[in-house]
Formats: sequence, C-alpha cells, structure tokens
Amino acid sequence: MNQRSQAPTVLYVDDEELARKYFARAVENDFTVLTAPSVDEALEILAKPDSDIDVLVTDYRMPGRVGGELLRQVERDYPHLVRILVTAYADKEVLLETINGGDIFRILEKPLDTHTVRDALRLASESARERAMRRQSLLAIEETVAFLAHELNTPLATIANFARNIQRRINGQVEDNGLPLRADIGNAAAHMNDNARYCLSVLASFVESVKRASVVPAARLASGSAQQMVTALLGVYPLAPGQREMIEVDVQADFNVRASPNCVALVLSSLLSNALRALQGQPDPAVRITVGVAQRPYIVVEDNGPGIAPALLNRLLLDPVSMHGDEGGSGWGLIFCNRVMQSFGGHLRVQSEQGCRTTVTMNFPQLEKEPA
Repeated sequence: MNQRSQAPTVLYVDDEELARKYFARAVENDFTVLTAPSVDEALEILAKPDSDIDVLVTDYRMPGRVGGELLRQVERDYPHLVRILVTAYADKEVLLETINGGDIFRILEKPLDTHTVRDALRLASESARERAMRRQSLLAIEETVAFLAHELNTPLATIANFARNIQRRINGQVEDNGLPLRADIGNAAAHMNDNARYCLSVLASFVESVKRASVVPAARLASGSAQQMVTALLGVYPLAPGQREMIEVDVQADFNVRASPNCVALVLSSLLSNALRALQGQPDPAVRITVGVAQRPYIVVEDNGPGIAPALLNRLLLDPVSMHGDEGGSGWGLIFCNRVMQSFGGHLRVQSEQGCRTTVTMNFPQLEKEPA
C-alpha cells in the first residue's frame, strides 16, 4: 500500500548524536522523525524523490556548513517546508542574519524543552499542511489549465477556419443557384455549433475542477496512488445522506497515478457523479469502485442502475448524447472524460446491461517495467 502516514514528518539536523536521539524520543509518538548529522546529509534526504517532509528543524552551530546555510538553501529549493532553528547561542547578529535570510517559523533555544518543542512542531505542522494544500491547489490549476489550452486549441481553430471560409464564400458570391452556398453554410454552422458546445463543456468541467482544487489536493494527488485518489475523493465529494454507505471500494492491486493526476481525479469525480445520478430512485442502489492492474492499470466505476440502451451506448464516446437533457446535461461529459484519458495514453470503456448495471473503466497506460 503506497499511502502517506497520517503523522507529519519532521527532519531534525544536528551534529550531536545524543541530541538527535533525544529529539526523536521526545516527539516520536506524535511525529515521524528523520535525522541527519550535517547540512549535506540533510539535503540528500530532501532530494530523494519519495521525500515527504513537512517541517525542518536544524541546529545552527555545526562543523562545516552551518544551519543558516541549510535554511537559505531550503528556502530557495523547498519553499513549502516550515523551518525551525535551534541554537544555544545568544549571538543577535547571527540570529538576525538567519531570520532575515531563511524565513524562520520559530527559534528554539538549547537545551530543548520537550513541551516547547511539541507545541512548536504542532503549530509548524499545521502551517505545513496549509502550505501543502495551497501548493497542490496551484499545481492542480496549472495542470488543468495546460490541458484546457491543449484541448480547446483544435475546436477553436476549427470554428475560426469555418468562419473564414464562409466569409470568403459570401464575399466572392461563389454559388450555383444559391444551393451549394446555403448547404455549405448550414454544414459549417453545424460544425461550429458542435465545436463551440464542446468548448463550453470543457470550460464548465474546468471551473468545477477549480472549485474542488482547494479540497481534493489535501490528499496530495500529485504524488499519490489510485487508492489514495479514490479515498481522497470520497472524503471530499458532496455525498447526500446515505450515499457513502452504498459505495464499496475494492483495491485488488494499487498503482501510482503519474500523469495528470488532478485531471484524472476530475474524470473519476465525473464518473462517480454519473453513477450516483443513475441510481436516484432505484431500489438497493450500489456503487462499486475497483482499483486493479491487469494488462494495464485500471479504475472501474460500476453501478446497479437502469443501464443504458444499446442505441445510446455505442454513441456515448463519439457523439454528444445526453441521458439527462431535462436536467441540463449537454452529452459532452463522457467525451470530455475520454479525451482527458487519451491525452496521456489511456482511454475509457463503457459497458452496460440495460435494466441491470453500467460499468465505466478508466484504462491507464501500461506500467513501465522495472530494470533488471
């Protein structure tokens, strides 16, 4: 299971081995503690790909590079970390230089008092959590903006091209008894309408993703697994009373969601919304979300609703067909979700038995093989 521990992680840097052991014993019941004897080793820990540190606590006086250098480099390279300085020296010039150059959250004086340390770490971890949520919100918006720009480019270019052609035909009055020109205009208008509706649908989905960006990233989707994503979504999704009890999660094999995790979370949210809407008024409603890996990783969302008529099923990922037009549905939702999956090499698969169930599978690209 690739899941982050609930306890905040603290990196404590001190060249004295006894000081590191004392610090770890003092706070290990409430925090995950990593230690380093020097600035260079601390930077090696921070540089690891799976490093997930919330708070940095460093002594000032150490052989070689001092703690002030570490604080300044961390401020530059890891600005989201909350930084605490430990010192046994009352050198005001040193402290002022460090504070001005390193954005210090707290200064703790040696010998460390256990209660003071715990209180400082509790406040620091809360600040770290807030910073992480803001940072992930920005990443989520950046990711969805990038997809939005890429996805809207083609339909908007198509609209512009048809508009230019119509304008040229009208200006040149190129027509045969008026019929071909009217037919061309009608055909172009239909294409322009379809592309414009798709653009509006993509924008609506983007706005919805921005609304959720302040809560979903609390689970750190950018570095999380499929199981983490499902858990995070169910934790923040606005479920009606009784809906959580009818959702079952089955993790057969977990995998990391590496490409566009925030867009993938948006697709998963949309599929869950469709399933819950299909179950309104149904007896014994149930949704099953399955995470697994076969020939490729997948997430399946299955409901025991009324299913989809075969005539509509074959068109869902190709044409804007809405089963909820009376509720304002545009029919572009699944097409948009499929385009998101296709953007990084995946795709959707929709299966349904009318009167029985509907299953939507999010197929991800095959996992890269580990080197021998």
